[in-house]
Amino acid sequence: MGYVSHKSEESMEDYLETIYILSQRLPVVRSIDIATERGYSKPSVSVAMKNLRNRDLITVSSEGYITFTEQGKQIASDTYERHMLLYNWLVNLGVDEETAAQDACKMEHDIRHTVFIFQINHMPSPLQSDYHLNHKNESLSFPVHSL
Repeated sequence: MGYVSHKSEESMEDYLETIYILSQRLPVVRSIDIATERGYSKPSVSVAMKNLRNRDLITVSSEGYITFTEQGKQIASDTYERHMLLYNWLVNLGVDEETAAQDACKMEHDIRHTVFIFQINHMPSPLQSDYHLNHKNESLSFPVHSL
């Protein structure tokens, strides 16, 4: 994946995660809520919402209420789960909460799925999450490299 493509995927995941978090706090989520939460301009959020709609990740009602499609909700919840697991792991290692939150946000987009599954299967029980419970039997396959 090229740099621009990676940044686009990262941005998409950030928007979906923000919608997910807001949907836990608010009865409805609107573009203005996202702009306020992220500190983005309304036009930037509008373009992002159009892109998410075009990818069938969200729907927007005539009143401007944003809801997830099944695929959008899955991506959002997985991204949030990775973030929280990484955040808790970093805090458990002794990283201060603000730094842990910032670094978890960066790491959540770059960690490979197989490494993430490996990580959650080898974490101490208090740090394991619902994601672990749903994926603990997922098999991992690693390429074998000859030396």
